[in-house]
Amino acid sequence: MIKRVLWVLIGIGLLACAALAIDTARFFNSPLENTSGKLLTVDNGMSFNAITERLVAEDIISHPRDAKYLSLYARYEGVAGDIKAGEYVVPARQTPAHLLELLVSGKTRQYRLTLVEGWRFSEFRKLMADNEALDHKLTGKSDEEVMAAIGHPDENPEGRFMPDTYLFPRGMTDIAFLKRAYDAMQRYLDAQWAERADDTAVDTPYEALILASIVEKETAVPEERGRIAGVFTRRLEKGMRLQTDPTVIYGIEDYDGNIRRSDLRRDTPYNTYTRAGLPPTPIAMPSRAAIKAALNPTPGTAIYFVSRGDGSHVFSDTLAEHNRAVNEYQRGS
Repeated sequence: MIKRVLWVLIGIGLLACAALAIDTARFFNSPLENTSGKLLTVDNGMSFNAITERLVAEDIISHPRDAKYLSLYARYEGVAGDIKAGEYVVPARQTPAHLLELLVSGKTRQYRLTLVEGWRFSEFRKLMADNEALDHKLTGKSDEEVMAAIGHPDENPEGRFMPDTYLFPRGMTDIAFLKRAYDAMQRYLDAQWAERADDTAVDTPYEALILASIVEKETAVPEERGRIAGVFTRRLEKGMRLQTDPTVIYGIEDYDGNIRRSDLRRDTPYNTYTRAGLPPTPIAMPSRAAIKAALNPTPGTAIYFVSRGDGSHVFSDTLAEHNRAVNEYQRGS
């Protein structure tokens, strides 16, 4: 009788083990349901049990029993402590093994933020402030405090950050984001400075950044950047004033979209009609192409240019030619 009971218990145990093995195999070999595009956030310091509870709560894993299977598997594989914090997009039809690989890989959801060529730093700051995925540490800080926070105190921020499209995970601080854009600009500027042309009129990389920012604001036509830089280079070499409207505009507080004769006559540190040489700082964030043009100006003899009104320019060697172009394209005579 006792032997019979023992055999029955053993049989039940074997059946239970077989059922568990079958159920476990079913779980690991079957794609998870309802996972297409679902978001899972893993917090810093979160235990694996807490992660599995969240998987159930978010309906990525449909049953607490399956969560226990995943927990046992992660511990068996020795990766339960290797899960990276962040926000994950769980693709459709993922198997539990692939889900675990995703969480260990740290391939978190990436957000996109584009810093636009020709923008001012104030516009960059507003763009970052409006982005809900960034962790905002710089709110209410002055520009001076911002530059100190990213490790570059006593530097003017204008022109220092590379315009580009950046991908970043949720929770990245605005400080880290700005450091990344600053470093990208510095690397590119240093590389271009090392390969600059012999006839460039600037003496330092920072002056190149200033000149590039003016080139950036003067033309949106890619083929003209080198020619614009050439005009400014020759004017600097001849001791002529740059006489470029974008610098004047930068020096006007509360600019309303119209530049007047009185603005051209009003002296500010940025008025290149009243002051010789480059302005004290960049006036915008220059693109890679503008930096390259500033350090590799197109050879020529033109020292004037005027807009045609369609984004392109007419270049002239003499004041008489320039005045005729101004009459034709600006005054309509």
